[in-house]
Amino acid sequence: MAEFNWLTALVGGILIGISATLLLTFNGRIAGISGIINGAITFNKDEIWRWMFILGMLLGGVLYEYGLASQPTPKSTFAPVAMIIGGFLVGFGTRMGSGCTSGHGVCGLGRLSLRSLVAVLTFLTTAMITVFFVRHVLS
Repeated sequence: MAEFNWLTALVGGILIGISATLLLTFNGRIAGISGIINGAITFNKDEIWRWMFILGMLLGGVLYEYGLASQPTPKSTFAPVAMIIGGFLVGFGTRMGSGCTSGHGVCGLGRLSLRSLVAVLTFLTTAMITVFFVRHVLS
């Protein structure tokens, strides 16, 4: 696992907060990636901003990995089948929870949404139970 660097985490968090605030201020939209991707799939020329948001996220990752990172990101050792199943489960949970962690955690909590607080607490509790189960029960 890569070593934690609080400064890059702080800068990353600030950039996410600024981008979510700008999107809400200038577009009146929540920066939840599940809603953005859903809207991009049902393409509407008036909503080209969704594709620009996705492109910006991808380009930001590429810029960091190949221009700013001090070392390459460690490669995943997870089995592709497990990752695909996990992706479908995350998509199902996102639909069931009416949003994703970015929508609820970053934008919802920032707007003091009670529904988002419940969602984030559910996400975190489930994640902690899962990590405990995988690390201490299965191994």
